[in-house]
Amino acid sequence: MRNSIISIAAATLIAATLVGCGGETPKPAEPAVTTFGCKQENVLAPKWTCIPMVEGAYAGVGIGEKSAAGMAHMRKVAQMNGRSDLAQQIKVQVKSRMKGFTQTTGAADSETVDKMTQAVDDQMAQVDLSRSKAVDYWEAPSGNIYILMTVPEDYINEKVNETAKTSFKNDNALWQQFQASKAFDAMDAALAK
Repeated sequence: MRNSIISIAAATLIAATLVGCGGETPKPAEPAVTTFGCKQENVLAPKWTCIPMVEGAYAGVGIGEKSAAGMAHMRKVAQMNGRSDLAQQIKVQVKSRMKGFTQTTGAADSETVDKMTQAVDDQMAQVDLSRSKAVDYWEAPSGNIYILMTVPEDYINEKVNETAKTSFKNDNALWQQFQASKAFDAMDAALAK
């Protein structure tokens, strides 16, 4: 009797296992979740060291290599490099702003516009980045430091617009040539109607 009870229990267990497994369809494997892992010097680093972004500001990363001159020197070097990164971004901003400014005033691409863009570009290269500041810091295993530098977007945008307008007005010959070009464009448009 004991063998029969064990046999019935074993058969029930096997049947329950087969019914449980047979009724379910296997679920497809979950796709691997890929997350962005910023690496500097072969170690995970803060994301901003790879993609510097701060809401409402231009952001750049500066690196200060480990130096016998000490941490203060390394910070100055990193901040200087970060400001250089910001200056490059501002230069791109100047070019796109100038294109927008000249389009809104009705001028096509011309030698005058190119000269004025260069004049604004030259002046903006001298824009004081005194409102730039360090907002984050990370020290790599090697001892190098990474500093996240920012400058407010609205400040830079205001300076770009001011510089564009004053540059056009300060170079009288180019300003007159630009105004004449606009007048001819307007006359051509009126005659075409």
